[in-house]
Order: sequence, then C-alpha cells, then structure tokens
Amino acid sequence: MRQISVTINDRDYAIACDEGQEEHLVALAGYLDKRVRELAASIGQVGHARLLVIAGLLVSDELSDAFAEVEQLKARVAALEAEAKAGAESDAERAVSDGAAAAALESAAGRIEAIAARLEGS
Repeated sequence: MRQISVTINDRDYAIACDEGQEEHLVALAGYLDKRVRELAASIGQVGHARLLVIAGLLVSDELSDAFAEVEQLKARVAALEAEAKAGAESDAERAVSDGAAAAALESAAGRIEAIAARLEGS
C-alpha cells in the first residue's frame, strides 16, 4: 500500500492506495477539491465538514445520473443488437427462400425444355 497526500480546500489528507493508483487518486481528489471550492465560492465557508458532505452529495448525484445514462445506453445497445439479429435472421430466411425459388425455377425450366424437346421430336 502506498500513502499519498492530497489537498482539499486547503487541507492536506494522507490517503492510502494500491500501488499504481496514485495518479488516479490525485485526479479524484483534484475533482473533489474543485467541487468544494466551487461550493465555498457560491455558499461561503460553512464549515469544512459541511462543504465536504455537500460536495460528496453533489458528486454522488452526478454519479447517479451517469449510472442512469449507462443503463439507458445499455438498453439501447441491446435493442440495436436485437434489431441486427432479427435483420440477419430475415436475411438468412430470405436466402433460403431465394434458394428454393431458384431451385423451383430450374426445375420448371428443365420440364419446359423436356416438353419443348418432345414437341420438336413429334
């Protein structure tokens, strides 16, 4: 485990993280610091703990919206995949049907040629 220091609203915090996650944790802390500073600018310094709670709730709301959007996109992808599969099945059915029609036409053509040959021989 690594321990790094992050600053949020001018306060330093020592945070433990897995090896290789340092940059990601610093980026997350930077995002939270930005949100806390925006809040402090709009509602004032109402206490560090309260600012962190409100910022956490705002970030949680953003995450909730992102999860909902992901679910909508998954549903849309599933619908598109189902449409594509149905289209492929229709193409396969059409190919079988076209093949049967071609075979029927060839058979009919063969019979017509046989009849024509008999008529020419008579």
